[in-house]
Amino acid sequence: MSISEKLSSQLTNVLSGDPWYGSPVYTIIEGISFEAAYEKPPGSVHNVAEIVLHMVAWTEEVMDRMNGLPSGLPTSGDWPPIGKPDEQKWQNYVEDLKLVNVNLIGIIQKFPQEQWNEPINDERNRGLGTGVTYEELINGLIQHHIYHSAQIALLNRIING
Repeated sequence: MSISEKLSSQLTNVLSGDPWYGSPVYTIIEGISFEAAYEKPPGSVHNVAEIVLHMVAWTEEVMDRMNGLPSGLPTSGDWPPIGKPDEQKWQNYVEDLKLVNVNLIGIIQKFPQEQWNEPINDERNRGLGTGVTYEELINGLIQHHIYHSAQIALLNRIING
């Protein structure tokens, strides 16, 4: 199995497959009501809608890096503003997350095999996740998705008991 096949399979599994640790990202997010998406329990820094937009933003940033653009914060910001609660907007955020990941999987599948172990074109900056190989970049995004889907599941449990 090529690196492209392995990474696209791992990302797909985390998003919509049967990961060993529990529910995939989309199952968790699709189980969140519009009301719960915007609720911020006491002591919480972010609500579910904010986390989903953060995941969208960083997936877009990873796509930019895979396409050779210089690394930085996502163009929409690290934590894009969610605006006023709106049910249609919430559905759009969920669809946006799916769309950016479909696009990323397409980039992964077409990425040249000989470039996976090359470093992205940036100095190491731990906070921005730069100075890693392309393979490490995708593995990092997979970990990022898992991390935030767990936060979403916990917030939902706090909100809905």
